Amino acid sequence: MASFRLDGNRVAVTGAASGIGRAIASRFAYAGAEVILLDLNAASAEAVAADIASETSGSVSAIACDVSEENSVATAFDQIAASRLDVLVNSAGVAHVGSLMTTAPLDFDRLYRINVRGTYLAMRAAIPLMKQRNAGVILNIASIAATCGLSDRFAYSMTKGAVLAMTLSVAKDCLPLNIRCNCISPARVHTPFVDGFLA
Repeated sequence: MASFRLDGNRVAVTGAASGIGRAIASRFAYAGAEVILLDLNAASAEAVAADIASETSGSVSAIACDVSEENSVATAFDQIAASRLDVLVNSAGVAHVGSLMTTAPLDFDRLYRINVRGTYLAMRAAIPLMKQRNAGVILNIASIAATCGLSDRFAYSMTKGAVLAMTLSVAKDCLPLNIRCNCISPARVHTPFVDGFLA
């Protein structure tokens, strides 16, 4: 049984087809929220949505969304706007192994597009929806790498530092709108993504 209830809340989670995003989406559904899974992999997102719905008897749906592409994010949030948005969780992200000197510009740009630009675009699309109701919550997934850095994780640490800085700035800017913006900075989480790197 849920320790808290979020009935009546509508929640969008990016990167929700696997790992941390999937776990967050599932937890929100267990708490009674209507959950929208946003993920680049539409088929996986739909399958996960069906699994979570069957486990929780909740309202769970999926929308294909490439968080690094402005048009894709706009299209996804246009669908969300048909109702309302109470909570946005920015969980979509990728990692990379390498120091500054071994990180190729293409890899640097890829991590920036997804981890930083993706978080920016999703927040930028969500805030007007929350502003309409003068309420909302944004939760960004950062990392301990944001503040301590990690060896051989140069680009990843850079992007998570940016997520933390964006969170602090948006939190202050959105106070008058009654929109809260926070982040969580986990250490290593054994998701399929991370375990693939360890293998």
